[in-house]
Amino acid sequence: MAKKAMIEREKKRQRLVKQYAAKRAALKEIINDQEKPMEERFRASLKLANLPRNSSATRLHNRCQLTGRPHAYYRKLKISRIALRELGSAGQLPGMVKSSW
Repeated sequence: MAKKAMIEREKKRQRLVKQYAAKRAALKEIINDQEKPMEERFRASLKLANLPRNSSATRLHNRCQLTGRPHAYYRKLKISRIALRELGSAGQLPGMVKSSW
């Protein structure tokens, strides 16, 4: 049950990051522009702080799509080493043969 919740939470974060990406980029550009007046940069900083925390790309984690495990994650397969081993043993991964597990 907790595994599903973490996977869903991560999907929600990905959706928020995609939704707010342009707005965050525009605000960051204003904040980093030294030509702009200090007051305008400060207002942009406050607007950026008021955006949802989960809309920041640094909040995303790589998680196994089957188990929700955040560690030992294979990016190309989008699964963890444990799920990879289980699928390989069951013969559900084409080209993978059980060797000496």
